[in-house]
Amino acid sequence: VTYINYIWREKNSLPFIFLSIKVKVTSINFYDILYKDMKIKELENKKILILGLGREGIDTLLFLRKIFPQKIIGVGDKLSKEKLKKTAREVIEQDKNIILHLGDRYLEAIKDYEVIIKSPGISFYLPELKKARKQKKIVTSQTELFFDNSQGKIIGVTGTKGKSTTTSLIYKILKKAKKRVYLLGNIGKPALSFLFLDKQENLYVYELSSHQLIGIKKSPHISILLNIYPEHLDYYPSFNEYIKAKANITRYQSKNDYLIFNGRNRIVKEIAEKSKAKRIDINKIDIKKIISPKEIPLKGNFNLQNIKAAVAVAKILEISPLIIKNGIKEFQPLPHRLEFVGRYKGIIFINDALSTIPEATIAAIDTLGNDIETIILGGFDRGIDFSKLAKKILKTNIKTLILFPTTGKKIWELIKKEATEKDLKRLQAFPVNNMKKAVEIAYKYTKKGKICLLSCASPSFSLFKDYKEKGNLFKKYVKQLGL
Repeated sequence: VTYINYIWREKNSLPFIFLSIKVKVTSINFYDILYKDMKIKELENKKILILGLGREGIDTLLFLRKIFPQKIIGVGDKLSKEKLKKTAREVIEQDKNIILHLGDRYLEAIKDYEVIIKSPGISFYLPELKKARKQKKIVTSQTELFFDNSQGKIIGVTGTKGKSTTTSLIYKILKKAKKRVYLLGNIGKPALSFLFLDKQENLYVYELSSHQLIGIKKSPHISILLNIYPEHLDYYPSFNEYIKAKANITRYQSKNDYLIFNGRNRIVKEIAEKSKAKRIDINKIDIKKIISPKEIPLKGNFNLQNIKAAVAVAKILEISPLIIKNGIKEFQPLPHRLEFVGRYKGIIFINDALSTIPEATIAAIDTLGNDIETIILGGFDRGIDFSKLAKKILKTNIKTLILFPTTGKKIWELIKKEATEKDLKRLQAFPVNNMKKAVEIAYKYTKKGKICLLSCASPSFSLFKDYKEKGNLFKKYVKQLGL
């Protein structure tokens, strides 16, 4: 830490300035490193509001409290205190130096603060946040703060689908190579608390959603851009804005950085062509030089893309082919992604609850082939086009469609529009309002040896809290009714 003193003296009647420098040599602590960044430094004397008291918001509060033990910090959430999760309630009840802004009018508090740290679930496009940015308030996020202050190398992974699998596989390989690696983001832990462990040799594998990428002004050292399809159209003003958010993963990269991308995706290819980073198209990676396809535990061509992305990262970091191979072989597929639930009453049940867009369901159908006889579809309507999915289903041996509101009906209408008379004799559709009824119908109309696939091509929010709840209920009733 350097202390500078300016000392004015007179010598021969002329003013002189002497620069007195006193250097105190001590072990560098986290606080010193943190304060090198202007944005964090400004937080000490700024009025801070944390928006959103989910996992990230609470982590941000705990992080700032360690840095500023006595600082008054505002926290806001649309939920009342009683409706917050237990962990959030416990944290805010124990903190005497916070100002609570809870309930429907929580956004009104923005006018009283200089720095707003928003959680991913809170829209960047809210009128209140737009106004704050126009007023030159700092609107930031946990991701941006982490990017601005981390000394280690960040490996960022994004894409409409495949993020979690790719992120987890990269982490698995780097862990096997005995690297000092941490798993962050949606699939891992919130990021800021890891700054207390921060070192230059650290590697951070960070799963990044579009919500986390929006508004950032710094990109990872190694960026992976897997694919971009229409998604979250209820969150963004347009699909183009969603694309722009995803593109931030490479927008601020330099020639010393790396972009690993899927050149077969038109939008991704266009983004990659504008990148300043060293570019690696995963389609040019020969996976057979690392591992035999028979040894890969992940099913589907889309998972080969995820594996190739992980291999590209490992090669950049000079990890041996043997370690890469063993990391892939030992990788356990994540739940709710073409997850084999079991064979009950002779029927094969597959849980693909995370397929929340038509492209993901089409990929699942391609992977499982003509043994699918029953498919469970539908969910929350984000205004996505299901035409390709409808045409795909008509080309398969699927006979039974179990349909959740509201997009289930929409998909069925598109299928009927494209279907021949022969198709309509083969197909039967069953609207349902709960998972138990869906599984009961699946048992009744699926033959032994055939597959019942849960792959809804839609978000879960019409009937379920999220894809995890949907997938877990599917597994619960498959096992319960299969006894």
